[in-house]
Amino acid sequence: MAILKIFKYGSEILRQKSKEVGKISKKIKILAENMIDTMYANNGVGLAAPQVGENIRLFVVDVSLENEKYNPIVFINPKIISHEGASHEKEGCLSFPNAFVDVRRYAYIKVKALNLSGKPFIIEAKDGSLLSRAIQHENDHLDGILFIDHARNIFETIKALEDNGLAPLEKDKMLDEEEIENLLVEDKTTENE
Repeated sequence: MAILKIFKYGSEILRQKSKEVGKISKKIKILAENMIDTMYANNGVGLAAPQVGENIRLFVVDVSLENEKYNPIVFINPKIISHEGASHEKEGCLSFPNAFVDVRRYAYIKVKALNLSGKPFIIEAKDGSLLSRAIQHENDHLDGILFIDHARNIFETIKALEDNGLAPLEKDKMLDEEEIENLLVEDKTTENE
């Protein structure tokens, strides 16, 4: 297959809302396969269609470890149907080479999507796992939301972007996640008791 160009932070397509996939055509299947190859070639755990210049609701994820067999999952027209809890972790993104920042995510999610055969499936990801974070990260791309919009520390984020020669932080795009931040603070307080 082909290795696709990954659009970097600052590209307009990364801020656009993606369109639903109407029909899972041969073109869509080839795109998904190329996205999987591109993700592996760049040592990623996920890649969304907008990152390769396609404005459609499709992403791929593979959180298998180095010593495990590849296990890519293709998500077409995904919807997160429930979520709870909170977690935070450093995240990066193939559209932000070498930039990592601490971001908030839900700890548990349930997502519904279509596979490449057009069959619906549901996946649950728990405990702030890499799978949970990767699905949320890639799903955000489909709505023009980037991982830095979930950053816990604006100064750390500005520095990470500057240090890696990336476009400046779009402060107006940062999400007000008071509810999820409060859950993180509560968890920390409970741990210290």
